[in-house]
Amino acid sequence: MILLCCSEAHKPSSTDKFYSGEFPVMDLLYRLKRVFHNKIQRWLFVVGMVAVTHLLFQSLLLPYGKALRSLLPDEEASIRDESSHPNLRSLTNFVIVRNPLTVNDSDFTSFNKFDGFVKPGDNSNTGKDIEVDSGMKVMDIETKNGSTFEEQGLDDFIELVTDGEVDNVEDFHKSFAEDSVNNGENSSILELADETKLGLPLEQIKRKFPTENILEQHTSQLPKEFGDAEIASSAVPQLRTEVSNANSSAASVVLKTNLATSKNVSARIGTPGKKKMRCDMPPKSITLINEMDSILMRHRRSSRSMRPRWSSIRDREILAARTEIEKTPIAMNDRELYAPLYRNVSMFKRSYELMDRILRVYVYKDGSKPIFHQPILKGLYASEGWFMKLMEGNKRFVVKDPRKAHLFYMPFSSRMLEYTLYVRNSHNRTNLRQHLKEYSEKIAAKYPYFNRTGGADHFLVACHDWAPYETRHHMEHCIKALCNADVTAGFKLGRDVSLPETYVRSARNPLRDLGGKPPSRRSVLCFYAGSMHGYLRPILIKHWKDKDPDMKIFGPMPPGVASKMNYIQHMKSSKYCICPKGYEVNSPRVVEAIFYECVPVIISDNFVPPFFEVLNWGAFSVIIAESDIPNLKQILLSIPEEKYLQMQLAVRKVQRHFLWHAKPQKYDLFYMTLHSIWYNRVYQIKAR
Repeated sequence: MILLCCSEAHKPSSTDKFYSGEFPVMDLLYRLKRVFHNKIQRWLFVVGMVAVTHLLFQSLLLPYGKALRSLLPDEEASIRDESSHPNLRSLTNFVIVRNPLTVNDSDFTSFNKFDGFVKPGDNSNTGKDIEVDSGMKVMDIETKNGSTFEEQGLDDFIELVTDGEVDNVEDFHKSFAEDSVNNGENSSILELADETKLGLPLEQIKRKFPTENILEQHTSQLPKEFGDAEIASSAVPQLRTEVSNANSSAASVVLKTNLATSKNVSARIGTPGKKKMRCDMPPKSITLINEMDSILMRHRRSSRSMRPRWSSIRDREILAARTEIEKTPIAMNDRELYAPLYRNVSMFKRSYELMDRILRVYVYKDGSKPIFHQPILKGLYASEGWFMKLMEGNKRFVVKDPRKAHLFYMPFSSRMLEYTLYVRNSHNRTNLRQHLKEYSEKIAAKYPYFNRTGGADHFLVACHDWAPYETRHHMEHCIKALCNADVTAGFKLGRDVSLPETYVRSARNPLRDLGGKPPSRRSVLCFYAGSMHGYLRPILIKHWKDKDPDMKIFGPMPPGVASKMNYIQHMKSSKYCICPKGYEVNSPRVVEAIFYECVPVIISDNFVPPFFEVLNWGAFSVIIAESDIPNLKQILLSIPEEKYLQMQLAVRKVQRHFLWHAKPQKYDLFYMTLHSIWYNRVYQIKAR
């Protein structure tokens, strides 16, 4: 029975027959299936154990819920919007736009245009400079974890920074500084060094990212006048990119414009309402002429110059000269000089004599043309050019051995600096200042003299409006002879020299048309004609143009030679010549009035008149406050005829101090400029 059961059990069924030898092919497939089935079970078991072990360790090491994300291919979860825009890192990386001043990527020729985003081009040299087609230099900076900006993609905090001068937007800057998101875990910086125009429509950015609520929250804080804005910048504008990893799921890449550190950028504000620049508004503070006198005397008593690092025989010679100047007996009259023109004619004459006898100047040969050693002898900026030409060619004062020098001259032209390096309409002068900074650093490294006094015995002569900005910081302790002598823009009374701005019409004959009619033939009370630069001149025109026959106040003169001659004849025929400020405090009309023997009427708050340390401007000019323009005629008529005749005589006497000659003459403009530099050094020097 048992045998029968066993035989029955081993009796092949129909299925077994199907996989038995009667069907060899199917039998082979059946056996292979069973073998692979067992192997799959074993592999599934092994993989499952590995996965469980991995998740267990991940849960211990990463307690922030990132264990599952770490199993994904690129450690990120990508999302796309419905308009096929580039991938974003994750839901934690939305874009917050704090400012409608954004990037116009079409202006970056070396960047790939990628649906409105700025993405760097290929760069095989990570961390080095990349030269691009438009002349820009791109710094490819590595992030904290070693990946470049290109590898980081869009997970970056983009900050647009322009190093320039911005006026009257401090409150605007602060609102962004307070709202900025700064995590600092990862960061990368993209710097652009050339002309860039930044302006991508805000609506375009809104469409690209699902951030409507956040966007509206932050843009609602902006002033309405900043609705459409464009920043034009050049030279060394910086496009900084920082990675911001906020912990919340709604914080991410923040595109903003940080102007808080900017000093020189022109924000051309669109509609509605145009933000005014500093030069288009009255000054916030006013220093009157009598206050300037007090400041000058105070600075005379307490010098700001640093004590020299080591003593020099030249310092002792200057100190001895100061003792002689101060001991000079006071003389009320002088056969050579007209005493009323000067604060102290005796001290001025003695100082001039000592300068002529002992002063020695070393002129640096460093620096290449056209910025250095190439003078301009014609036009508005001729003063710096004439002084450079006459100083470098002078054999009386210039020495070849710098050890014998009392003063050191840095012969650069601020006009040629602007002409050579400034990018037109960029409103950014950073590279101009950087060029002079590198020059002064080269001087300090090559020679020991600059470091000995911190530059206090070095001087420069510059007539461009931008010279105060260009020489700021790195030449801060030097003696600056500037046409733009504005006490609110860094001009230091008692150290710096107010340089006359002379409009030279003929380089071959700078004295052409000199002189004017005698007082008895000056029938016009006052005269002005000129362009409407700045905020003040339109006020003058509004109050006096075509309002009074005695007040010949006009706008711009028509172009042409006849118009120029008419302008000159008006100056030669007027008692008073109005000299209002333009964009800056200085005006060439001050010297023009003296040139044509017309009493100058200076209307420019905070302007330090030329050679203020030695000349008594009250003797030959009228200085009125800008707020007194409505009372201009009344003020001029209140001056007695006798007083006017004295001032007109003083104008003719002081004229010699404001003239250029091909060969310098005693007491002329070259000597007066050099004397004021010497005189201020005499009273600023400190002994070791």
